[in-house]
Amino acid sequence: MPNPSRLRAAALTATAALLSAALAGCGGDSGGQDLTAQKLTWKDCPAPSQAQGGGDAPSPLPDGDEWQCAGMKAPLDWDAPEGDTIDIALIRARASGAADQRIGSLIFNFGGPGGSGVTTLPAFGEDYAKLRTRYDLVSFDPRGVGRSAGVWCENDQQLDAYFQQDATPDDAAERTEYVDSVKEFNAACEKKSEKMLPHVRTTDAARDMDLMRQVLGDDRLHYFGISYGTELGGVYAHLFPEKVGRAVFDAVVDPTQNSEQGSLGQAEGFQLALDNYARHCVSQEEDCPVGSSAQDVEDRIAQLLKDLDSEPIPGIFPRELTQTAATSGIAQALYSQDFWEYLTEGLEQAYDGSGEILMLLSDSLNGRNQNGEYSNLTAANVSINCADDKPRYTTEDVERKLPEFRAASPLFGDFLAWSMISCTDWAVPGAADHPDVSAPGSAPILVVGNTGDPATPYEGARRMVQALGEGVGVELTYKGQGHGAYDSKNRCVQSAVNGYLLEGRTPSAGTVCS
Repeated sequence: MPNPSRLRAAALTATAALLSAALAGCGGDSGGQDLTAQKLTWKDCPAPSQAQGGGDAPSPLPDGDEWQCAGMKAPLDWDAPEGDTIDIALIRARASGAADQRIGSLIFNFGGPGGSGVTTLPAFGEDYAKLRTRYDLVSFDPRGVGRSAGVWCENDQQLDAYFQQDATPDDAAERTEYVDSVKEFNAACEKKSEKMLPHVRTTDAARDMDLMRQVLGDDRLHYFGISYGTELGGVYAHLFPEKVGRAVFDAVVDPTQNSEQGSLGQAEGFQLALDNYARHCVSQEEDCPVGSSAQDVEDRIAQLLKDLDSEPIPGIFPRELTQTAATSGIAQALYSQDFWEYLTEGLEQAYDGSGEILMLLSDSLNGRNQNGEYSNLTAANVSINCADDKPRYTTEDVERKLPEFRAASPLFGDFLAWSMISCTDWAVPGAADHPDVSAPGSAPILVVGNTGDPATPYEGARRMVQALGEGVGVELTYKGQGHGAYDSKNRCVQSAVNGYLLEGRTPSAGTVCS
């Protein structure tokens, strides 16, 4: 079942892997100790837990250095900091350059919400080798995620059914079934994770980051936020403007939108990415195998989804590729231009009656590994979003908005409109209509928007700059495809970001890279 914010997840690593254990929970009473004085015990990293996605322990860095992991104690409830604590899982790679050139720690959040930074940072570690010359590279599992008191909802078998169901109901019976499934999922979250649900808001994670800054020994927070990580960074800047060091926001969430507006914006963004994919496919020297023109490509995809609605095809045994799973798989492939070839192969295969590749893509988006085990990506994503977002929508709200969503995207409109009811009957009230990121007095923050970004549309970057306030946000535009800019390896973008983070050189506002 799609949730619009889950479509911002940092799932690219899992996709690459698919295609080519015990959780830390609530601890004891803090005993009144000063958590800022705690000393971290860094050790070799274990293999990721199921909640983190499973797999092998991270491989050594290219220079032979090992990744190190530690746990940081944080208050369960920041409004009662003397009470119970939880463990926040951290990972780091020590700076590779001379000690006298080290700036401090550079903390990464790769998005979601719900993505494990402990597993994602090593997967992309080589991409940040330049930054590592002057920073310890650090990431973490935010509270509720992975090994950081991870929340749980339904089990693997229930989640298989959850993601197979029809998430774009066409009649009263299907609507009832869909709504009942959402209620069952949300009730399972409350039953299994009741103690954590009130304490996974983005404001809580931001306070964890400030504690992390102090425990790591930094006067200011140096930060690289991607996707939802830009929202977390903006909230941190609002709460602690005087503690912001050098910060970069890439693939920027629009902080001015409520959840309905965000879903509609994503419908437009994924439609744009699909249009770009279709045009790219037919522009190649070889014939596009999934259509003779861009419109033909999109028409054939629409027909495939219509056919799957009534008659699924074999996927990964024993599961079938349903309309919902196929739509999720297509969305996942649109995250990166590097995955467009997988989308073409998946569509070719589906037209021949097999849904294996599209199902692999769908599984990646939903946090399912090849052993049939789910990480807690979905549980954490829903829990964080529902704790953050105040609106609660009904089926009547969705039906009233469907024409607008369909106009924004014939392919993704229904899919994203119906996801708006994900927080209906949630056990914890949402905090606000949208996050407050105003940060007067903050150091400059480099805000990077990508014109072809499907999950966090380009317009969000400018609105983030405006919301941060005068003299804080510095906008950089990348004219490219995919979710994010720095990891596109565009030299102009990387030069601007590296120059700011390593040397403190702020690029001119309005700089454009292509």
